[in-house]
Amino acid sequence: EREMMMCSRAAVVGRRNVVLRTRTIQRTTTKRSAATRITTKNNSNKDDEVYRVMSKNQELSVISVTATKMVAEAQGRHKAAPTATAAIGRNLIASLLLGSFKGDEETVQVTFRGDGPLGQLTAVSDNLGNAKCLVGNALADPPLRPDGKLNVGMAVGKGILSVSRSHPSWVQPYNGQVSIYTGEIAEDIAVYVRDSEQTNSAISVGVQLDRELTVVGAGGYMVQVLPFASDETLDYLEKHIPTLDSPSTMVESGMTAEEIAKAILGDLGAFEEVETRLTPKYGPCCREELEGRMLKAVASLGREEAMKIIEEDGKIEVTCEFCKEDLVFNEEEIEKALQGI
Repeated sequence: EREMMMCSRAAVVGRRNVVLRTRTIQRTTTKRSAATRITTKNNSNKDDEVYRVMSKNQELSVISVTATKMVAEAQGRHKAAPTATAAIGRNLIASLLLGSFKGDEETVQVTFRGDGPLGQLTAVSDNLGNAKCLVGNALADPPLRPDGKLNVGMAVGKGILSVSRSHPSWVQPYNGQVSIYTGEIAEDIAVYVRDSEQTNSAISVGVQLDRELTVVGAGGYMVQVLPFASDETLDYLEKHIPTLDSPSTMVESGMTAEEIAKAILGDLGAFEEVETRLTPKYGPCCREELEGRMLKAVASLGREEAMKIIEEDGKIEVTCEFCKEDLVFNEEEIEKALQGI
């Protein structure tokens, strides 16, 4: 399964009208009920990775992601149907492409508010590669497209894509939004990056499921054109990228994030002296990370409402919609949280 969008060279150098080129390749999967299996196959022993490098001529920057384990974990946590899994995985990978290697403690939130059956789709990531997601309807699984592919665009629908970048030291987040272009995620992200962040890029994200609805390949990449890139570099990029396999196919075949980035750069070569990498993880979803945030949410109910629930049930149970983890708080814990307001 694959979607790729690249602004044409004309759009990059600003000489002609914008032309958006897309290519989609997707393995057809048998429609079944919502998948709960999270066992990954071919690459089960490989950690996910985010890798960044520049071209040797320092005119392009590439970030590539392998995220099979992360997407499989998200599928399991949300008990997502095939199409919902594809949408969740694509957005998680997109958030990693936008959020990794940024400033310390900076986070990015990518939200699709479409009118499709999927409902709101949100992914949040930070500069260290932690990412998590929530979805309105994880069972959304509209009919296949006429070409037999998962219909992520129909699941998402039309509406607004918003991206919010935030940092504890900023007075307020940086927010940008665009209309959802296709609902296929990568194309929408590329339009956002071009229109709101004034950066020309090639973006591809993909999630591959086998007939048992197991995630067997998930990955993506973002190529950003740096200032003063030559026409020769842009010509090469335009001709070379459409010849590549989808990122999910490359991941399923066993390629690492580094190998994917170098395949993207091809004859341009990689400036390895400036490479950076990190290991992405779903979450954080440990109790220590969730407890403080959830107690604050409970305390925001106010003493009267919180104590009423305690009186009726003897406890308050809270579910994190990102992690699908349930935490139970007793009266003593609630009282302590209320005193801290």
